[in-house]
Amino acid sequence: MTNTKKFVASLTLACAALVAPGVHAADISNPASTIELTEGAGFFGRLFTGNAAGDTFADHYTFSVGAGSSIVADLFSYSGSPTDGVDITGIDLYTASGMLVGTGTAIGSDGIEQWQLTTSGLAADNYYVQVSGSLKSGTPAVYSASLAVTPVPEPATYAMMLGGLALVGALARRRKQ
Repeated sequence: MTNTKKFVASLTLACAALVAPGVHAADISNPASTIELTEGAGFFGRLFTGNAAGDTFADHYTFSVGAGSSIVADLFSYSGSPTDGVDITGIDLYTASGMLVGTGTAIGSDGIEQWQLTTSGLAADNYYVQVSGSLKSGTPAVYSASLAVTPVPEPATYAMMLGGLALVGALARRRKQ
């Protein structure tokens, strides 16, 4: 009977050891939020506090653009130590229907990770930026990003500009005569 109790106790301890890492690795993604674009630019980010070592996240930030627009997003993460804090694994751009249209590039990491996402020629639609990563330790960490949208002028804008240049040229020619 004693051997059976030891076996059951050992089996219970082994199962607990295998399950424990899975219990700590939780998905701590934020619900989707909207980037407020003011004059074509906006900010977004997140602060991590508490004991969340091993947890993962995939945060969504939505926004809308007009036809032909270009975007540039710069993301920085900081935790005070290169071995602690947040580990960004990607910043990607998706259409509202979930189609990937742009992938960010890691530029540097030395205690401060930097990522950049650049895409041009977008269709008029709703999009979302997804920032994904994991937490290395319970150390407080933060990521912050800026998003700049550059709209492409409408054809009517080009027509008005050409008309204005023609008018200026005609006035200059008239004065010259």
